[in-house]
Amino acid sequence: MKYVLTGGAGFIGSHLARMLLQQGHAVDIIDNLSTGNLSNLSEIKDRIKFHNADIRNGPDMKKILAGKDGIFHHAALTSVTESYLKEKEYLDVNVQGTKNVFEAARETGTKVVFASSSGVYGNTDMVPTPESAKPNPANPYGITKLQTEILAQEYREKFNIVGLRYYNVYGDNPAVPSAGVISKFYKNISKGKPPVIDGDGLQIRDFVFVGDVAKATISAMEKNTGSVFINIGSGAAISILDLANLFIKFSKKSLNLTFEREPEGNVRASQADISLAKGLLGWKPEAKLEEWVESLFKK
Repeated sequence: MKYVLTGGAGFIGSHLARMLLQQGHAVDIIDNLSTGNLSNLSEIKDRIKFHNADIRNGPDMKKILAGKDGIFHHAALTSVTESYLKEKEYLDVNVQGTKNVFEAARETGTKVVFASSSGVYGNTDMVPTPESAKPNPANPYGITKLQTEILAQEYREKFNIVGLRYYNVYGDNPAVPSAGVISKFYKNISKGKPPVIDGDGLQIRDFVFVGDVAKATISAMEKNTGSVFINIGSGAAISILDLANLFIKFSKKSLNLTFEREPEGNVRASQADISLAKGLLGWKPEAKLEEWVESLFKK
């Protein structure tokens, strides 16, 4: 199959590209390298076709996306904190850029699997959260992701479109910024510094391994699910406090926790109900967060 992947030089996108190549597919990658990095593609650079292009350029999208069997759309800006400072840019990239991708898919009837986010739920009373929960994003980033889902609903009669609501994705290099709180904890502890917790640390998060995420994403393309939104998480939750203590435990360092002010727009509880993913995709996560954290300090 011939697939095209926007945001393919990013964390999730590069893993997805490698897995698609392993399965024998042809892969085109679109990335403007504003947040992605070509180093993520170094081992596969001779096996892909790379386009340094921006999803905000509609004509470019129509040209590159034409003639493909499926589109994986992962290009986006994803920082909650930054989204407050660059609301217009986040709207332009995440919403208008996505519309350009959908419009190109509409012309050819090509199936799209796109990266949405658990951020569409915001602070919800339904934890674990099913896809039926009412969206209530708590920050500008989450709002843009909800708007992409609204766009998807407008296009869903034109072609098959699947939105995957990713939870907190981790894996491989824990020092990359996209690893979020895991990156912050790992960097500090590696330098002998205490992990810094925003707020009281009682916030809970659902961490899901990037390899499991890539498998789910490919299944969403291959399975005949129709147009739908699906949670992709581990289905389990851990508090930020417990996560920090897990890092300290396996590092075998004597460190005390440091607490700072909780940032605006921080969600208190995020945990996926993954029943739909199991049923529609025949998928379930395999990696265990605790085992992965332990492995970091055995290298």
